[in-house]
Amino acid sequence: MNPTIAVLLTCHNRKDKTLQCLTNLFVQQGLNVDFKFEVFLVDDASTDGTSEAVKSQFHSVKIIKGDGNLFWNRGMRLAWETAAASKNFDYYLWLNDDTFLLTDALITMLSGANINTIVCGSTYGLSNKKATYGGYVQQKLIEPNTFLQQCDYFNGNCVLICRDVFEKIGLLDSFFHHAVGDFDYSLRAKKAGVQFYVASKYIGTCENHVSLPKWRDPKVNLSARLNNLYSATSGCYPFEFFIYDRRHNGVLLAVRRFITLHLRALFPYLWFKNLNT
Repeated sequence: MNPTIAVLLTCHNRKDKTLQCLTNLFVQQGLNVDFKFEVFLVDDASTDGTSEAVKSQFHSVKIIKGDGNLFWNRGMRLAWETAAASKNFDYYLWLNDDTFLLTDALITMLSGANINTIVCGSTYGLSNKKATYGGYVQQKLIEPNTFLQQCDYFNGNCVLICRDVFEKIGLLDSFFHHAVGDFDYSLRAKKAGVQFYVASKYIGTCENHVSLPKWRDPKVNLSARLNNLYSATSGCYPFEFFIYDRRHNGVLLAVRRFITLHLRALFPYLWFKNLNT
């Protein structure tokens, strides 16, 4: 039998990117004509007409409505939960809506998949052709080299998870709002003995979103810096990062990072001058 895949996405007010992502998904090549995949998209209260546009152009996509407070991790969890309740899929594919697949992405991912495995796809930026997201070894982003490579943890931009892994590890942890959930899932899987690999070649493009956050920017006033630090999308929400660190790196590192995050927000000028970051 041909494998069945549930493709999981979540979105909020990125209509053009979401539509481009789906367009690239539906023109995949190299797959058997009987190959089946179903798309589960959480629209987290978009106001830009995303749902209507998706319904018009991609009739088969199953749209799940969010309340606007799900963000990436909880939105992806809802998509996954909905998919798993509808059918016993062979694979689940996490896919960010700003990740634009190459035409052979799915066949590349599937060729590295096996029982009790996770395959992580690597992306590159169009501006400089350098790796942007994927799998890491000792905090270094791996570049594809035509072979499967084991990694320590991975970004959630494009990740293929087999049914056996899902049955063992379960869903993304609902404790996390936006960031960290993908890293947490990979480390939980690693502790459970799951093997995961970086796909043999790039599977798509995604621009790097790394920039100086508002909570570390000396040009932003203190109140705005602290508000940003405690926003779900800051990437370093202190209490969530504390739980993540305590779970995977120990309580001492968790306490250290918790304090450091606040020092960076309170004294960005001093931090930049003395620590050169």
